Amino acid sequence: MKLYTCGQGKHGGTLPFPIRHPCGGAAHALDEAGHSYEMVMVPGYRMLPWTRRGDERAGIRELSGQDNVPILQLDDGEVVSGSGRIIAWAKAHPAA
Repeated sequence: MKLYTCGQGKHGGTLPFPIRHPCGGAAHALDEAGHSYEMVMVPGYRMLPWTRRGDERAGIRELSGQDNVPILQLDDGEVVSGSGRIIAWAKAHPAA
């Protein structure tokens, strides 16, 4: 299992919603559910009007059809996109 995040990684994952960082929140949920995973930090941050991004996230786009992280790639190849969906998946699928 791989969790793709921005450069913040697990930072801010234990803060309460809505100030919790999305990538950190996803990682924290996987940790709480007892999952082992590889964290892959991808360059760049959320695309904002004043930011420029080249093709730094082409791999993320191939996996999920969009540029934003966090993205969770399960061992069977299934992709779960977005912190809310990853948190819900982790709660529904605790590690054995």
